[in-house]
This record gives sequence, C-alpha cells and structure tokens, in this order.
Amino acid sequence: MKGRNSGQIRIIEAFLAIFIVFSAVAVSANLTTKSASSTSNGLEAIGMQALLQLDFDGSLAAYIAAGNWSGLRETLNLLLPAGVVFNLTVYDSQMRQVNMETVSNGAFNSQEIALVKYVCTSQSPVFRVYVVYLYLAVAK
Repeated sequence: MKGRNSGQIRIIEAFLAIFIVFSAVAVSANLTTKSASSTSNGLEAIGMQALLQLDFDGSLAAYIAAGNWSGLRETLNLLLPAGVVFNLTVYDSQMRQVNMETVSNGAFNSQEIALVKYVCTSQSPVFRVYVVYLYLAVAK
C-alpha cells in the first residue's frame, strides 16, 4: 500500500514545485516594474524640497512677481542636484501662464519625467496666488 501512494505524492510535489517557480517569476516581474517609478518619486521629492526651500522666506513669489525668470532659473540650478533637468511654468489663479520666458536648464532626453505641482502665495499687501508646475528629469 505504501508503494501505491508514492507516485501520487511525487506528482503533488511536482505541481507544488511548478507553482513555486511560477510564483517567483511573477513576483520578480512586479519588482522590476516598480523600480522604474522609484526614480520619478525621488525626483518629485527633490523638486518639492527645492520649491519649499525657495518659498520658505517668500523668495519664490518675489521672483515670480518681479518677473525675474533668470534669477529663478539660477536659483533652481543651485538647489537641484547636478544632472537633473528642469522646466518651470507658472500660472496665476485663473490658470493663465505668467512666465512667457522659458525657465529651464536643458532639454528632456529621458523617458521618465516627474511633475511637481506647487501653490505659492505672495507676501506683499496685494494677495496673489501662483500655481507652479516643475517638470524634472535625469539628464542622460
């Protein structure tokens, strides 16, 4: 009787081994696709930190209100790490573009582009709201 059950156990063992191998392949395929989005999440965090640092003392709104786009470009170049390409667009409260001059430090050659949306208010007596779109990519 013991000899008759050994064949069935070997078949069940083979099915379990196949199940484990296919499960490992499925899990590893999901892990590789998630690593691609982690770079964009890192870029979003870097961009948000740069905008928060700029807006901490009100200089972001001051650059925008004065139309000092070259100063804003140079400040972002200093705040963002080397090798990160950015493009900044500013809109007013009615979503009309404020900057007609390009605020960028290069062309996007990357497939992965991160977008940081940031709302900024002026500290002057005249209350103004600006919506800042900061596109980031890693230069290749």
